[in-house]
Amino acid sequence: MKKVLIGFIIIIVIGIWTTVFTVNMTEQVVILQFGKPVRTVLDPGLHFKLPVPFQNAIFFDKRLLEYDVPPEEVLSKDKKTLIVDNYVRWRIYDPLLFLQTVQAIPTATTRLDDIVYSQLRQELGTHDMVEIISENRGLIMEKVTKKSQEATRPYGIEVVDVRIKRVDLPRENEESIYARMKAERNRQANKFRSEGAEEAQKIRASTDKDKTIILANAYKESEERRGEGEAEALEIYAKAFSADPDFYEFVRTLETYKKVLNEKTTLVLPSNSKLFELLLKGD
Repeated sequence: MKKVLIGFIIIIVIGIWTTVFTVNMTEQVVILQFGKPVRTVLDPGLHFKLPVPFQNAIFFDKRLLEYDVPPEEVLSKDKKTLIVDNYVRWRIYDPLLFLQTVQAIPTATTRLDDIVYSQLRQELGTHDMVEIISENRGLIMEKVTKKSQEATRPYGIEVVDVRIKRVDLPRENEESIYARMKAERNRQANKFRSEGAEEAQKIRASTDKDKTIILANAYKESEERRGEGEAEALEIYAKAFSADPDFYEFVRTLETYKKVLNEKTTLVLPSNSKLFELLLKGD
């Protein structure tokens, strides 16, 4: 009798224990009654249900989940084959609908893989490779995210974000693409060098022209100044000569002696030469 009572107490304790369950902040729960969903628990805390086997609690993650999609080949609008490596951030927004359609996360990721790849392939197929690689990637991924959200909502899944981690070329296409890119860069470089050489030639021609004009103006001004100086000197000489012609002639003769005579100079001149006048006067 005592053993029966202990067993009965144990059964009651187990029954009571199975009627109580705790929901964490990161969890959401679907209550099943004989295998059929009867309610959903979204609020964290202590909750109650009927004991097993009458009711069971199925827990699902409430947090933002990430699925790293395997790299796949995608054909761009300009017929370039690309290897696209992307990932998806998603969450379970309706656990009951999720349980009824995909039931578990592995099945959900498989469905996500199919949907996201399909939307990605369709959207990237409307853009050239350059746009996918750099220019419009953000806008492209926004469109893919929106279309993926619409396609996954019937499964209780909300796609929050779809992003491309990396875009590669197939190995057999890399060398030819890189060769074309290198040729294009060389063409651009040669164009820039040619334009630079042309601009440099224009600058040199303009500088040479300015130099010629400046030198011509400087030469003109120097000649004008020299002419003015010589005219002024002639005027001074003329005034000096007119004031005292004999003295002026005397000074000019002395200057001539200074220029042509030294200790080694020997002059042979006629006796009536002007140069002899002062020398004869001295005698």
